Amino acid sequence: MNRLVAPCAPLSPLKCEDHVSERVEKAGLKVDAALAAFVEAQVLAPLGKDAGEFWAGFAALLDRFVPANRALLAKRDDLQARIDGWHQDRAGKPIDQSEYQAFLREIGYLVPEPAPFTIGTQNVDPEIATMAGPQLVVPVLNARFLLNAANARWGSLYDAYYGTDALDAPPARPGGYDKQRGAAVVAAARAFLDGAIPGWQAALEGGASEYLVAAREGGYLFKNNGLHIEVVVDSSSPVGQDDPLGIADVILEAALTTICDMEDSVAAVDGEDKLLAYTNWLGVIRGDLADTFEKGGRTMTRKLNPDRVWGDLVLPGRSLLFVRNVGHLMTNPAILLADGGEIPEGIMDGVITSAIGAIGLAGKGEYANSRAGSIYIVKPKQHGPEECAFTNDLFDAVEDLLGLPRHTIKVGVMDEERRTSANLAACIHAVKDRIVFINTGFLDRTGDEIHTSMRAGPMVRKGDMKKSAWIAAYEARNVQIGLACGLSGKAQIGKGMWAAPDLMGDMMVQKIGHPKSGANTAWVPSPTAATLHAMHYHAVDVFAVQQELAGQPTPGLDPLLTVPLADGVNWSEEEVREELDNNAQGLLGYVVRWIDQGVGCSKVPDINDVGLMEDRATLRISSQHMANWLLHGVCSKDQVMDSLRRMAAKVDAQNAGDPLYEPLVGNEDAPAFRAALDLVFKGVEQPSGYTEPLLHHWRQVKKGNIAG
Repeated sequence: MNRLVAPCAPLSPLKCEDHVSERVEKAGLKVDAALAAFVEAQVLAPLGKDAGEFWAGFAALLDRFVPANRALLAKRDDLQARIDGWHQDRAGKPIDQSEYQAFLREIGYLVPEPAPFTIGTQNVDPEIATMAGPQLVVPVLNARFLLNAANARWGSLYDAYYGTDALDAPPARPGGYDKQRGAAVVAAARAFLDGAIPGWQAALEGGASEYLVAAREGGYLFKNNGLHIEVVVDSSSPVGQDDPLGIADVILEAALTTICDMEDSVAAVDGEDKLLAYTNWLGVIRGDLADTFEKGGRTMTRKLNPDRVWGDLVLPGRSLLFVRNVGHLMTNPAILLADGGEIPEGIMDGVITSAIGAIGLAGKGEYANSRAGSIYIVKPKQHGPEECAFTNDLFDAVEDLLGLPRHTIKVGVMDEERRTSANLAACIHAVKDRIVFINTGFLDRTGDEIHTSMRAGPMVRKGDMKKSAWIAAYEARNVQIGLACGLSGKAQIGKGMWAAPDLMGDMMVQKIGHPKSGANTAWVPSPTAATLHAMHYHAVDVFAVQQELAGQPTPGLDPLLTVPLADGVNWSEEEVREELDNNAQGLLGYVVRWIDQGVGCSKVPDINDVGLMEDRATLRISSQHMANWLLHGVCSKDQVMDSLRRMAAKVDAQNAGDPLYEPLVGNEDAPAFRAALDLVFKGVEQPSGYTEPLLHHWRQVKKGNIAG
């Protein structure tokens, strides 16, 4: 893993750390020593920035934005208290939408719609603006995963078919290459080529083709719906020698973009964790990140892929990279104010990830991430247009601090909180000259749906949420509002994750719905899934779909704000137990890795032993749902404890093969189980239903940073 590669240059007889400390303290800050040295030596020095001026400018930025950040969080609390009170005053009464929406407008939860407008974002790379394809989200703390995701711009369709259930054929027989399955792979790949590139075989034999872009010895490059397909010809290869045309593989342009995640999929609670996150982000921006590991008895080193050259045509060999900062809520002890208070982690991320991005723009790396001269940041968990405007102002200030032209820093707005969904056009307007991305996130959006209306009554069962009126309106409104604001051809309209990486056959049946909905990107859980999902964008011309949808009516607020209450439902004791078990198993399976191992995202077996990609969004739903049922007497504390204890045994059994795993059974006083208890029994009081404050606390306890 690429760590710090050069010490800070000595400036006086004092130690390097003393110099850093001196400059930082002069600015009125306290910064983790290793992080400060990294920023000065690895980020500021290549940019030619004076360290003293930087820290002073950072401190001035904090003086301006920390109070504003706190005020926004206080407004969240005030709005939630008013909504709680409104529901409590009307306990047992049906929600009248006219009355409800009038109340939400009165308190400022709903704001006036802006006049029609078109976003003004400029200097956007084609992967975002004019191309449609899969998007990966990868935890930035894991260098190997990060490299795999960045390199997933191109993927072997043969490998993707051979190794997954996307191929409708018997599984490969053990003991080496299975020629029968290989033949089925070739047949499936040819069927795909027939649909995406009519006449492709004739082109291989010297005929003309409107889809053919380039040819060279060993391959042919085609293009359809803006995506490239490479047909590899090698009759001497084990696969090609059995093919009449000598075809050895079909390579698809797959993950056009990747989000390097510092938020939901990582466990970063202190300076040590943040240093690793920033170091890996720097490594992929500079192009020198590498990871050495053992696989199959061999030592392997993974690096970023070079560009793909076809004569005069040079195609990027890697995904275009976003970085996802944290939202506005959390603080981090890596940087402290003079009074000892932690600074908002989102502000810290905004400054440091942008400074690292500027290194790429300055040509200091081996590869250019953005050829259009932009830095791409995804900003999650924003509540409404005021918070989006705060982000816009923050990015203005960061650009000024770093000497970057206005709107160099682009923003992706995640439509995953209820106040953002209900005011989406106003949120987009607040960042209209830098927005490059909106998406729907069903999981976090459901967590906020539960928390916002926590006191309205018991919610429907978790599995029934997808049938609720609000979810259909939410998904449709996201696309229609994005199109009305002029995102087509300038920005991504995205859809959420396929969570089951082992169920590629089901993904291929269901996920084509995303491009059909007008979304020009959607999240996938792995490079293999990206390769398979890329076929959907050959089958669907997303930009043609967007043209058809443009101008169609947008679903109103009534369905979006229909609270998914289980009115009149009386569940049996067995149904309650099933729901609690499902939530408890998922909660424990995730928490035990987060707290004990610092793993923020991984494939966690569900209650039916199906591996699902879990991050904090799924944890948020499970904990909030249990808290809601407890609050309204659907279940008791004893029932919850019974489920947690039985599911602890199940989770222990599911992780029996992990040598790093620490059992839950018999360790109820350990941080992992105590975190699970807090997430449920303190769920009602958690800010916006977020899990981060409790997870961070118990991870800090586990690391020995604080007392339990």
